[in-house]
Amino acid sequence: MTPPAGGANGGFGGMGSLLFFGGMILVMWLFMIRPQTKKAKLQKQFIDNLKEGDKIVTIAGIHGKVKKINSETNTLQIEVSPGTFLTVERSAVSMEYTTAVNKAAETK
Repeated sequence: MTPPAGGANGGFGGMGSLLFFGGMILVMWLFMIRPQTKKAKLQKQFIDNLKEGDKIVTIAGIHGKVKKINSETNTLQIEVSPGTFLTVERSAVSMEYTTAVNKAAETK
């Protein structure tokens, strides 16, 4: 057998695969990376806007009320029942669970 001659399609094959690869990267960015960075930005804003008296839920499912915010150690002191306090990292507060619980409490 003789190898195919490099005709009009010979040079376009490399360019086509390059465009296909670029298109795949664009689709991955649109559907995976961009929403993830947007969600991380919203989570950071949520954590930064916490204040004393807010009702929160941690990622472990612990419900409580913010009693003290320590900016130096980046922790929160939460009251889980009257007189019982826990210290948790600010990053341990779940935005999804907290908003869901607060919306459920508002509708009641």
